[in-house]
Amino acid sequence: RLHHHHHPIATFSYESNLLLPRFIPSFNSSFFSSQGSHLLDKSNRKSYNMRLALASVWLLYASSASSFATTASHPQNQLLQQRRNGGFASDTLSHPIGFSAGVNPAFLTSTRGGGSKDTSLQASVDTETAKASSPILPENMSLLSQRGRQAVENLIAFDGDEGAQAHVYGNWPEPGVEDEGKQQLAEQLADLDESYPGGLAAYLTKAQRLLKESADGVNPFADFEAKVPEGESLTFFDEESSTMSFEEAEQIGLKAIGDGVVFVLVAGGLGERLGYSGIKLSLETNLCTSKSYLELYTSYIKAMQFLARQKSGNNDIRIPLVIMTSGDTDPLTKQLLEDNDYFGMDRDMVTIVMQDKVAALKDGKAGLAIDDDNRWEVQTKPHGHGDVHHLLYREGLVDKWEAQGLQHVVFLQDTNALVINSIVPALGVSSARGFHMNSICIPRLAEEAAGAITKLEHKTDPSKSLVINVEYNQLDPLLKAQGTGDVPDETTGFSPFPGNANNLVMSLPEYAKTLRGEDQGVVLEFVNPKYKDEKARTDFKKPTRLECMMQDIPKLFQKELSEPKVGFCMFDRWFTFSPAKNALEAGQQTIAKGGSAPGTLSSAESDMYIQNQRKLEFAGFEIKGEDKPIMMAGIPVTSGPHVMLCPSLSISQEELKEKINKDSDLTVTRRSSLVLEGHHLKIDGLSLDGALVIRTGDDTHVTVKDLKVQNKGWTYTDLPEDDDSIPEHIRIRGYTMTKHETAEYLLYEPGHFVIESDGQVTKVE
Repeated sequence: RLHHHHHPIATFSYESNLLLPRFIPSFNSSFFSSQGSHLLDKSNRKSYNMRLALASVWLLYASSASSFATTASHPQNQLLQQRRNGGFASDTLSHPIGFSAGVNPAFLTSTRGGGSKDTSLQASVDTETAKASSPILPENMSLLSQRGRQAVENLIAFDGDEGAQAHVYGNWPEPGVEDEGKQQLAEQLADLDESYPGGLAAYLTKAQRLLKESADGVNPFADFEAKVPEGESLTFFDEESSTMSFEEAEQIGLKAIGDGVVFVLVAGGLGERLGYSGIKLSLETNLCTSKSYLELYTSYIKAMQFLARQKSGNNDIRIPLVIMTSGDTDPLTKQLLEDNDYFGMDRDMVTIVMQDKVAALKDGKAGLAIDDDNRWEVQTKPHGHGDVHHLLYREGLVDKWEAQGLQHVVFLQDTNALVINSIVPALGVSSARGFHMNSICIPRLAEEAAGAITKLEHKTDPSKSLVINVEYNQLDPLLKAQGTGDVPDETTGFSPFPGNANNLVMSLPEYAKTLRGEDQGVVLEFVNPKYKDEKARTDFKKPTRLECMMQDIPKLFQKELSEPKVGFCMFDRWFTFSPAKNALEAGQQTIAKGGSAPGTLSSAESDMYIQNQRKLEFAGFEIKGEDKPIMMAGIPVTSGPHVMLCPSLSISQEELKEKINKDSDLTVTRRSSLVLEGHHLKIDGLSLDGALVIRTGDDTHVTVKDLKVQNKGWTYTDLPEDDDSIPEHIRIRGYTMTKHETAEYLLYEPGHFVIESDGQVTKVE
């Protein structure tokens, strides 16, 4: 098969059942690649029926009361009492752990889980009273749509005498002046009302409570002690383990694949922090294959599906993928999928759910933050990846998966490619230990700026104890209060608390039951304001908002399950964790200060090569030459070899052992580059000094027999600084790869082939 690249390849022609390779000179093509993107319309959201909408409103508001309870002295409760005395209907909902809050249906206009605009529950506000006291002229109100007018009236009624929102609805100019702006603001308020579970009133009520706790310096861990939770520590080389070996965990995990698994990819952010204006999923994970993060994840899912079918004999096994986007990433993510034909996945197996932004808050009273340049626009900010749980519930996906008999849900972050190494053994640990939630973790240094999985034991009520992530700035004070502090273990040198890599494995039955609870997957929120004056703690340096994190769902497990089992599975950092999250300049500063984890795209790529080098050595390869990192654009990266063992070659130790004959002659030099891709590709002897690429089809069986390759290979090339003509996705690395000469075998014809020692390819009958 002739496959033409702009870099040297081996081309083949059939002659007496032989494929004879020849080399063609070339130039580097990676530099000139481009990434286009086009906007798509937002997908229509599903609508639930009125009964579910009504139930959602009441249950979600009850949930907000449970998480952020108000007291009788709180201004909101006083306001509720005033409205009750004024003739408004109001009920009190009691929470199982003792909190209660007044709930007024006048303030519950809709819920994100309650359906579309057609089915959302309309407020039962006494609109005549609201209109009578409204600071907005009736002529201005008449300019608004029904939903916009309702949203404004509800905000005025909710604000009452506090005046925290008066800057939003007060001092509107007379009719005829900036009318379009008034309509824009009203429609945005309606959108914010409909997009948040329980409505804008629920959001502001939670915000007031949390901001008050923040200003008062409330310690959420005052009643808890930190203990090390139960879990497993596995190493790829089985140098040490806890109750099970890596191989045992992997074997159980391989069976779990066949029992049914689904992947959820959290991808709501752009690559601005990386110095990239597009979506992070479109970035190239490495320069050897140029595969994007999304292509890598989909290729892993396809490889897992292929292996599950092969092991079970059931060709009906299909693995779903859900991608959570945001308004920023949604159209670009859809375009990336369309442009690449969904990277070979069945289109009906890929679902996109989009999260909404939430209103920004300007002060300790939870006043809505208005845009500095547009008086008629409320600032909005991302709510956090904790939205993913409610979105899966809202879209009916967990019910669908449970009906299909799936057993596990795996949550992934967008730019940590190494996590695919740990998924199979983590599934095995979850199955063997019966974990309802299993956090994939890494060893954590004491006082490292990373969250830790911690068992919080309640001092007086064991039913309130739970295992959950605790952020580093909270863990150290908690441990100091216990008399120790965040100190290393004397034996390992690491903190005894495993570091949170924020990749999760859920047991679907318990996860689905939890999402069907009163909170409907809405995890507890937090607020993190930056105060202008730390003593006064009222005004902010910049607007804040409520945030939520997907790893906080154990709080919902605690409420909905009688005995939640939450644990962890820890792997070596080189094996499972090297995210791309920082721009080149930030990474250079980290290195200059003596840091070892710059978190750049280049360091993430280098770590991919390093973990594949170690896999090659595990499989029997000898890497010739000294391992000396080289500096590229101010970041230390591996000198090589640059190795990409694609998911179709192996997703497990077992496959790696099957594909590479440890007893054969296996050598590779440091300057080499190697790409191996194919379900039925086997290496039975290889000596490489240069660049070699072998790709095979799903029904193509290829054996490499004592192949010897020597050529000019591939090298890194520094890029000039501040050259805007260089494509952005190349520039952010600071260098590119020049592919001087390559031996490339592209074999897709069904059948059996052997690549001999001299490079000839023979088709075996």
